[in-house]
Amino acid sequence: MNRSILIRNCRLLRANGASSYSKRLLSTNFTLFNEAAKPVDSKPVSSFTPPPPPPPSQQPQNSSKPVVSRLRKYTKYAFRATYLSVFLGVGYLGYSIYSEMHPAKQIPQSEKTSVGSKKKTLLILGTGWGAISLLKDLDTSLYNVIVVSPRNYFLFTPLLPSVPTGTIDLKSIVDPVRTIARLTPGEVQYLEAEATDIDTKNKKVTVKHTSQSITPGIVQTTPDDIRKTLDYDYLVIAVGAETNTFNTPGVKEYASYLKEASDAVEVRAKLMQNIEAAQLLPLGSEERNRLMTFTVVGGGPTGVELAAEVKDYIDQDLSKLFPGIEKETTVHLIEALPNVLNSFNKKLIAYSEYVFKKININLSVNTMVQKVDNKNVYAKVKQPNGEFKEIVLPYGVLVWATGNGPRQLIKDLSTQIDAQKTARRGLLVDEFLKLEGTDGVFALGDCTFTKHPPTAQVAHQQGIYLSKLFETMAKVENFEYKIAQEDASPDRDTNKIDRLQRRINRTKQNLVPFVYTHMGALAYVGSERAVADLVWGDWSQISTGGPLTFLFWRTAYVAMCLSIKNKVLICSDWVKISIFGRDCSKE
Repeated sequence: MNRSILIRNCRLLRANGASSYSKRLLSTNFTLFNEAAKPVDSKPVSSFTPPPPPPPSQQPQNSSKPVVSRLRKYTKYAFRATYLSVFLGVGYLGYSIYSEMHPAKQIPQSEKTSVGSKKKTLLILGTGWGAISLLKDLDTSLYNVIVVSPRNYFLFTPLLPSVPTGTIDLKSIVDPVRTIARLTPGEVQYLEAEATDIDTKNKKVTVKHTSQSITPGIVQTTPDDIRKTLDYDYLVIAVGAETNTFNTPGVKEYASYLKEASDAVEVRAKLMQNIEAAQLLPLGSEERNRLMTFTVVGGGPTGVELAAEVKDYIDQDLSKLFPGIEKETTVHLIEALPNVLNSFNKKLIAYSEYVFKKININLSVNTMVQKVDNKNVYAKVKQPNGEFKEIVLPYGVLVWATGNGPRQLIKDLSTQIDAQKTARRGLLVDEFLKLEGTDGVFALGDCTFTKHPPTAQVAHQQGIYLSKLFETMAKVENFEYKIAQEDASPDRDTNKIDRLQRRINRTKQNLVPFVYTHMGALAYVGSERAVADLVWGDWSQISTGGPLTFLFWRTAYVAMCLSIKNKVLICSDWVKISIFGRDCSKE
């Protein structure tokens, strides 16, 4: 039907002519004609257009890949930081060693200062913590510095208990005084002698040549008994103290100490000699058990660390060379107070006692030694009911590591000064460490009696304080000399004098009293465990113990060393024993 109509319309258009409109109509009709001519699909046509097919599904990404990528990135940065740290550390170590081995040229001693005034003489007695800290921190070009001591080296005493067992070599904790003095700005004169008399009124010190040897034998003197008298303007007494025996009978004759380098050598020789001698006796005999008993009197850090070091030495090294020796040997620690490490936190005290029990160190507290003979310690033990029980403790090696007592020089000096006659435990000093009753005399360290504990930490801070004090005093004296010169000048300048006086007043503000800052306390308790009672200012205190504290203990002691040489040698000793162990030689 549609087709016939289209054909008719086309004929009419041809006959009548085709306008533009007709042409468009014709074109449309032809299109419809062609579409109508196409065969019709029997299926109904739907107007719904199906959606495009979905894209091929992507494989789910592994969620661990970003984590692995970040881990690799952080590892790369960590390795780079490690390489950089090692590079900088080696560089700093090399620079420190070079600086120490190649010091700058010193300013020689002279009679005049840089401003023309008389250069004063500073006389230092001693080479311990206080004296050496003062010497290292002082601008020695301001004074003519003289150091007098029978010991021509500085001894790093915190690691002295490690020497008898061979954990640390003695030379690793010894630093010659002349080497230390060579590193100062100004020339320093050292005299190996012992002060025998101090005349504070005339400012003179009498010294006698005496040499303290590292080998046992205590003191070596010259036959000619060389003596000399030294003048001083300022005197610093830092002779330390000797071990206090509390007048216990037999201690001086039969016990060893742990105060000097020779003491450590003597203790090691006795220990190894007794062990070797015991091998000749029957197993389990009374005499053999006595020889294999190592006894320490004194529960402070020195006594505790010595007992712990000896026990480690026996269990870890000698047991390999003397099979079964760890079961035969007894390490005994005696303390008169109710507990050891009395200045530490109570929790650390309990932890130390727990470690002692675990590694089989016999601990006797509330035990007061009455006398000592060549084989036994006679003591009284305070019972819980308050009564005392007498006991006898056999020993092979006895080490007396109790408190400090004044040296004979200090005793003699106390009797000469009225303000010091009441001093029984050490010299009395004021807040500026000036010796009471004297002019120009200072004292520090264990030879003084103050409110601070007699430790290396206190003496070290006192030495640094005195170095600043002397430098300030030198500046004030130089300004005063300039004022005196200006006053005597014909062209006296009042304005210049006023300026100098103002500078003096400002400088004197630095003359402040000594203030001790307690940093804490450390102690090794055995089996690679240590305790630390640390303080930061007035607001924080940390008490910790264990293997990690042992690593901190080692790090802290290395940091405390005064020379890079000692730091390197101590670390190398620890590496050496970790590889080869400790030997069993007597020396």
